[in-house]
Amino acid sequence: MDTLIGISGGDEVSELASLVNWLRAERELGAVRVVRRDIEETDLGGVLDVVSVAVGSGGVGVALAQSLSAWLRARRSDIKITITANGRTIEVDARRVSDPVGLITRVLESDDESEN
Repeated sequence: MDTLIGISGGDEVSELASLVNWLRAERELGAVRVVRRDIEETDLGGVLDVVSVAVGSGGVGVALAQSLSAWLRARRSDIKITITANGRTIEVDARRVSDPVGLITRVLESDDESEN
């Protein structure tokens, strides 16, 4: 499963580059790549890239949630990340969520895991 992570607020290009470098340094994570989102009819201009992280079994989702939480705590600007996985999307505000690990982990759980 691929998890898509978008950034809004602050210097989005620099923040996206920072996030990609941060996630690529995490050995537990699968492939981390930058992908171009599809442009919707309602978009007024170009669409910023998003980060795609391959998340499988074996605790990779928890590792991603912990890594994203640590990265958010290190941010100085007022940014938000949008995480899409398993047909669900959440938005996490770096300044308004003290520890988003649980929130992020829930959206990363597969449908099979949440039914057990």
